[in-house]
Amino acid sequence: MPAAVICTDQFVASAKAQAAICGNPGYPFAVVAHPIGSLTAAELRSRAAAALPQVIAILTGAP
Repeated sequence: MPAAVICTDQFVASAKAQAAICGNPGYPFAVVAHPIGSLTAAELRSRAAAALPQVIAILTGAP
């Protein structure tokens, strides 16, 4: 099943390191602004909408 990882910009370095450790350097993931835990539902929907092009690119293999 296709999947796309989404992480906040605060965790980009950790995500890249984990991907490399797991033998998948360059593993694609979508990035949203940190933090998200304190957002309202509307703010979170806005961040999700902003991430959608990245997610679509990951799932379709588009550059």
